[in-house]
Amino acid sequence: MLKYEIQGGNLPVVICYPQAGQTICSESGAMSWMSSNMKMETNSGGGFKKAMGRFFSGDSVFLNEYTPMGGNGMIAFSSSFPGSIIPFELHNGESIIVQKDGFLAMEKGLELSLYFQKKISKGFFGGEGFIMQKIQGNGVVFVEID
Repeated sequence: MLKYEIQGGNLPVVICYPQAGQTICSESGAMSWMSSNMKMETNSGGGFKKAMGRFFSGDSVFLNEYTPMGGNGMIAFSSSFPGSIIPFELHNGESIIVQKDGFLAMEKGLELSLYFQKKISKGFFGGEGFIMQKIQGNGVVFVEID
């Protein structure tokens, strides 16, 4: 289980305390600060198809992965706009759909993919558009809500 705390008011930050071997994933630019033992790697987060899906939803093509080396670590992700950071703990078979800029960070093992509104009326009149993000799998995901 990932340990974390959410601090701040209108511009919140989530501070995660991953244990050795736990990996946290985020988009480029989401990390605010981290302990010196955090190792960062950048990858396409599931191959070309998933990377292009993130591109078309307005997100970064690449995901950053942060893993503590030689013990426990600490890493913080801050919201890019005023609002709230909400944690969701997903279990196998569960998923959530968020607005295209809602994803902030997640435990490795969750899958971030593109989601299209199926009804034209929802895309035009729902206020969120046709393209959204789907997060599924097993772990904790942090969503920023404006």
